[in-house]
Amino acid sequence: MFVQHIISNEFENLSEDTLKNKFLTFFIENQLFGISISDVVQIVGIQEITEVPEFPEYAKGVINLRGIIIPIIDVRLRLKKEEAPYNERTCIIVTNINESYIGFIVDSVNEVTEIYEENISVTPRMSTDYVNTYITGIAKIESKIVLIMDIKKMLNEKELEFITNIE
Repeated sequence: MFVQHIISNEFENLSEDTLKNKFLTFFIENQLFGISISDVVQIVGIQEITEVPEFPEYAKGVINLRGIIIPIIDVRLRLKKEEAPYNERTCIIVTNINESYIGFIVDSVNEVTEIYEENISVTPRMSTDYVNTYITGIAKIESKIVLIMDIKKMLNEKELEFITNIE
């Protein structure tokens, strides 16, 4: 699906330097995650999701956001966490990955915060058999631990092609 610029990027008027160390933080269960604000197109509240047959379990379906069909991924399920009912704090973070809009459901959005590279540690490897491709680092903000996530790596190429090929 070719990205149409009907969805206004809430952060498009900010310079690259302004966005450099800014992260949107959000919760899955009680764990705080952060993604680069430059990956965020828009944040919307949870809305009606149309299920699509044969989508993977973590892909909840699609939404129609101002005329654009956007596949929706439940981050909780993608991280192999237990499914939880959506509520008024549940949000969809809309991103642009390889010219396709993808929405990611999170339990709640926390804040936009500044995290400098020197405050991000490399993710420890627990096993040589398993490499987590989308958790890229761990940051400490005050007394909180934030898992830094590369949202573009939440889906591999095949998964991305499958869920975006809905036209």
